[in-house]
Amino acid sequence: MAPVRVARAFRLSILAASAALALGGCMQTVGPVAIAQPRADLDSMAYGQPYGAPQPVVVADGGGAINALRNSFASSPAPVPVGYAAPMAAPVRYDASYHLDAGDKLRVVVYGQEGLTNSYAIDAGGSITMPLIGAVPARGRTTAGLAGEIGARLRNGYIREPSVAVEIEAYRPFFILGEVSAPGQYPYVPSMTVESAVAIAGGFSPRAKRDVVTVTHTEAGGAMRAVVPLGTPLAPGDTVFVGERWF
Repeated sequence: MAPVRVARAFRLSILAASAALALGGCMQTVGPVAIAQPRADLDSMAYGQPYGAPQPVVVADGGGAINALRNSFASSPAPVPVGYAAPMAAPVRYDASYHLDAGDKLRVVVYGQEGLTNSYAIDAGGSITMPLIGAVPARGRTTAGLAGEIGARLRNGYIREPSVAVEIEAYRPFFILGEVSAPGQYPYVPSMTVESAVAIAGGFSPRAKRDVVTVTHTEAGGAMRAVVPLGTPLAPGDTVFVGERWF
């Protein structure tokens, strides 16, 4: 009987040890549980967590597979911030202060009057010719001044309360002469400089003086001539003369 008792005691001790190991393994698999608020809205996706959103709640720090998964997410790189560029400013135009002259092409809009709304070129005499009111002087005026003059003439026996707008459709051309590949008359482009005018004319000739040029600018008070560097801005109607170098 003594050997039977020893064997039974040995089996009981083995069963107790196995149960302890199993329970220990189950307890090791219990890890922390993280609860985060859903962030499916577009603002959260673009900008990150919104102001005032509850922070994730982390329960019990321990080991196990869940803890390893939590650590792998924590070590992931942060989301790239989203940046938005400010809208580009519109190009600066000087139509409001620009003085009209022969060669400028205008768009005149008389609201509600399709027969008067049209494109008009300023002729050599400095005027535009419109139906009903005939020739209207435009030389030396601004677009606002010309619109006011047109409105005053239409109000005098034609339209009770005319609404008129004038804008520049095309500027008068500029001229380039002298030592360039193709001297002549060319359409003016806003923000043009002497250097770009030379490029439009095919560049300098082999004998050209390349550091300065002579520009003639005409205003209502008369013409003004100056020797200027290549970066000087040009105005519509200017004349550029490229001289010849002496050596």
